[in-house]
Amino acid sequence: MIKTPRTLLGIFLLPLFLCTSLMASTPSDKNNARLAQLDTYWAEVSRSVREGDFEGYKATCHPQAVIVSISKKNSTPLTVALARWEKEFSDTKSGKIKATVTFRFSQRLGDETTAHETGIFFYSTINTKGERTQEYLRFETLLVKREDGWKTLMEYQKTQATQQEWDVLAKHHLYKK
Repeated sequence: MIKTPRTLLGIFLLPLFLCTSLMASTPSDKNNARLAQLDTYWAEVSRSVREGDFEGYKATCHPQAVIVSISKKNSTPLTVALARWEKEFSDTKSGKIKATVTFRFSQRLGDETTAHETGIFFYSTINTKGERTQEYLRFETLLVKREDGWKTLMEYQKTQATQQEWDVLAKHHLYKK
């Protein structure tokens, strides 16, 4: 059988087309899988705050993590901040306060092993007298994926946000929990 140029062209182009089609769907699938993993990560952060699980929260952080705070005008190892926050976790666990934190994102960048998440978190506490504190805060977090899951490497707490800005992010549906 004699192969015509059209047949030869098909022999060469079909595999190229199939590879291109597979490659085109792979990044989206990988990105969706990464975002699902990160959603699970943020749900764990929220759970540990809500339940006062200090060790659970600490496990979401890389041992070398850094926190940057605009309001405090400093950068410090996250272990220092964790030492300050441990009392609130203990108070939550014992029922002295109820604490919650939720996250909404304006940008989620990354690959299989790194992520840069930008958005607003809403942190709220209620003490036994019913007194409430709440804060909307712009943040950025740099995460790395390790064998035991995603870990915060850098948390950048930026400036106060408003409830209106928070509500706008709800419309993006980047994070539903």
